[in-house]
Formats: sequence, structure tokens, C-alpha cells
Amino acid sequence: MGLAVVLVAGLFATRLFFLQVVRAEHYREEADRQYLKTNRDIFERGDILAIKHDGTTFSLAGVKTAYVVAVNPKLLQDPIDTYERLKLLLELDRDQFMLKVAKPEIVYTEIATKVDQAVAEEIKALRLEGVILSKQKLRSYPFGHTASHTIGFVGYRGDEVAGRYGLESYYESVLSRREEVTFANFFVEIFSGLKNSLLVDAPSGRGDIVTTIEPITQKLLEKELLAARELWDAEAAGGIIIDPRNGEILALEAWPNFNPGERQADAAVLTHPLIEKTYEMGSIVKPLTMAAALDAGVVNQRTTYNDRGCVVLSTKKICNYDSKARGTVVIQEILNQSLNVGIVFLTQKLGADKLRDYFLAFGFGERTGIDLPNEAKNLTNNLDSHYEVDLATAGFGQGITLTPISITRALSVLANGGHLIQPHLVKKINYENTLSQTIESKPGPQVIKPATAEEITRMLVRVVDEKIPKVKMDHYAIAAKTGTAQMIDPITKSYYDDRFIHSWFGYFPAYEPRFLVFMYLVNPRGVQYASQSLTEPFVNISRSLLNYYQVPPDR
Repeated sequence: MGLAVVLVAGLFATRLFFLQVVRAEHYREEADRQYLKTNRDIFERGDILAIKHDGTTFSLAGVKTAYVVAVNPKLLQDPIDTYERLKLLLELDRDQFMLKVAKPEIVYTEIATKVDQAVAEEIKALRLEGVILSKQKLRSYPFGHTASHTIGFVGYRGDEVAGRYGLESYYESVLSRREEVTFANFFVEIFSGLKNSLLVDAPSGRGDIVTTIEPITQKLLEKELLAARELWDAEAAGGIIIDPRNGEILALEAWPNFNPGERQADAAVLTHPLIEKTYEMGSIVKPLTMAAALDAGVVNQRTTYNDRGCVVLSTKKICNYDSKARGTVVIQEILNQSLNVGIVFLTQKLGADKLRDYFLAFGFGERTGIDLPNEAKNLTNNLDSHYEVDLATAGFGQGITLTPISITRALSVLANGGHLIQPHLVKKINYENTLSQTIESKPGPQVIKPATAEEITRMLVRVVDEKIPKVKMDHYAIAAKTGTAQMIDPITKSYYDDRFIHSWFGYFPAYEPRFLVFMYLVNPRGVQYASQSLTEPFVNISRSLLNYYQVPPDR
């Protein structure tokens, strides 16, 4: 008997906990519906959260309360006076207002929506006869345009409201809230023998998601990218800041973007360029080719070659950016001076099979599996080509197109000791039943040897120290490389002479990396090379991150 009493008491206590704590907000909403008209289509929804470096939780997408202002024309005693008093608080068109209230057969017509609570309180205080205030719930996006592609938005999918694009779509099953039937008789459920009856209205699949995005870092990336885009009048811009050790994405930004809290007029801008578009990345691919050659043992730091300025492969002429010969040089100069002829030398030493195998190992033949919808597939058919020229151009980033997230993942191999990572944006799910799930990313396959990763890092640090003095720091080693790739005319399928994609990647502190930054500009104007257009943004980002995260020096 004593055990039975304890058991029943425990069941009651557990049930009360779920009613009063876990499902408290739900029942508050149910109470509101007894006396307020509410819109429940989309606004019972989980939150998308971010955590600042200091531990403060920040909302990227949540639910906020607003109000609808409506009128009952039959009860309006003086429509003109009502309009004059309301227009001081609301943006109202006089003709539209008078048209709506001129229909006495209608007892309810809305004149304003999404009204803040403060304004609603002032309207309530006016005590206007015939004016009705109704509560509504809105999906709120405090970041506005920032990270909009990544967050996505909520909208109609057919007749149902659901997440569209970004995290809102990918984690729809976690964030969505469905109609529920409350318990009619708790005692019936206790003694009916149903399994888990106490948790029926709190399924474990629903909750809030906690992202890897760090709000201050995200804002920093946005600021620097937009400044560079405006300065050089670029058609588009994008960037990623990732922890190369575990694949956590701290910031992800692309322009043009949109405000997820507004009606979307241009569907083209909703596509996530960093995930759904591919580009020829140019010279930032060269360090991967160099790493492959070093790892395969076909070259070493002392290897030299004769740089003639140009070389002919399969009747096609490939030249350095300035067509000048360097004579006999060590392979470090391939990266220092971004020499295309040097990359031809490396691809010939590697051979077609080894180059293809390494590039596929870097992940170019597959999607990254990032937790965002509609990830595009890289276009790497040239890796299967029998023409020497196709493999050579692939070695310096032309002739193959890659998504920005894919090249970021591949470059992280150089920074983290040689293994492939899993890029991801969500690190934790807080379920409604008070349980939580931490999403851990395990290291992927070893692509290059740790010694190779250390060697290519030393080479990239030399690139910065010897060739990009604006980036060099006394107490931090920075590994970086720029890229300038010709763009293809979609009609003629030939390269433009005056349209380029500028790209940049760098990781730091180079020997104990915390951050890898990737950025690009599409067709910047009035500037020739990425070393001119993207150096300042990278300097500002790297110095700000090292200071913000209080990263100790590595040299």
C-alpha cells in the first residue's frame, strides 16, 4: 500500500511538472484563446538560438507577441474622430479607413497588424468605442538581414505553414508545433495501461535548436564583407568563419540577402550562395595541390623546377599571371608568387590518378552534408579527363567549380593536422520534455599526414610573412593564400577578360588554429587582384577575433 501511494504521488508530481513547467507556455496560450482572437498558424514554434562567447544566449528566431487593431463599424459613433485619434499612433490611410468603416453590415474589419504592445496599450487607454484589440503571435528575426540565408524564414508551403529555406526548413521537425489534444481525464490515462501517457503531449522530437553561430563574430563578418562589396562595387560577396578542428561554423554570410521578417518579393535572392552555388575558386586551390604533391612524396621543400613563364599542354598555352619566366626556383615560390607554371609542374609529378584521388579525398566528389537544405554538388568532371591540360588547370582552381562550403571544408584539412571535418551549424537541441541532445562532430578520415599539414602550414605562413606584410603579426603566425579566377561567359562558354572572382582564405594562429576565414567577391570593379580587395577585411577580422576570444600567441 505504501509503495502504491508513493507511485501515485510520483505520477501526480511528474504530471504537474509537465503541466506547470514544461508545457506552461502552451497552456498560457490556451487561456489567452478564451478571450483573445489569436493567430496560431505558425507561431507555436521552437526558437533558433545562438550563444555569445561570454555565455549569453541570443535569439536568431523566436516568437513575439503583437496585436491586431480592428473596428466594428456598427459601434463607431464618430468615424472621423476615431480616425484622427488612431492616426497619431498608427500609420493609417484616411481613404482606406473610411472605406472600411462605411460598411455597417460588417462587424469586424482589421485596420492594422503587427502592432507593438506599447502602442496597443496606448490605444487601449483611449477607450474608443468600436475599436477591438486582438493578440497575435509573430515569428521574430532580431538579426534582420544578417545571416538570413542561414536562418531562413517561415511561410506557406501549399496550405500549411512551415520553415522555408535555411535552418527553419532543415530542422522543421524539431521547430514545428502541431495541434494537440489536451488530457480530458488524467485518471483514465493513469489506469488505462498506455505507455508513456505522461509524455503524450510533449513528444521528444520537438524543441529549440542552439546553433554554433557566435553573434558578435557573425556581425563582424557581415560588416567587413559589406564594406568590401561597397568599396569595389562587387556583384555578390560571401564568407565563412569556421573552427577547422571540429567543423563548427561561427559565421556564415552572403550578399545579396533579405529580411526574413518581411514579405519576400524576389525568389532569386533566397538561394544560399555558400551552399547552393558553385564557383571556380582559382589560386586558393594551389595549396591543396601542393599538399597532395608533398604528401605523395613526389616533391619536398628543396625541390626546384625551371619556370619558363608559359607552357603548352594539348595545344593550350598556360602562363603565369604576368607571363614572366622565373628560371630555376624552389617550390615555395609557387605559393609565394602564385605561379601557374609551377602548378603544372606539380600536377605532372603527381600524375592524373594521384591528383584525382587527393582531390576526391579532400571532399570535392561529394556534398559536405552540412545541416542546411539544397546543398549543391561540385562540378569536377575535369578530374576524370584524359587531357593533361584539364588536370593542370584543376590544380590551380580553374575548370572545376566548388561550393564555398566545400572549399572551406577542404582547406580546413591543411589547418587541423590533415583530417576531413563535418561542417555543421547546430550543436545542441533542447527538447520540450526537458531533455537535450548535444551534437558532436567526430574527426573524419585522415586525408594527408600530420607532417604534411604542418609543412604546408609553414609554407603558407611564409607566404604571409614574405609577400603580404599587411597581414603579418609579430606574435601570431598567420597562414593565408589569395585567389583570382576568371569568370566564364555563360553564352560563349569562354573566359571573360575583365570579370573575376576574388577569393581569400587564412587560418590562425597557424600552428594551433582556432579560426579559418574564407571570403569571396564576385566581379569586383576597379581592382585587379584579391590581394588588393580582400586584404583589409581579412586583417580586420583576424585581429578582431584574436582580441575578442583572447587567443594566446603562438610565436
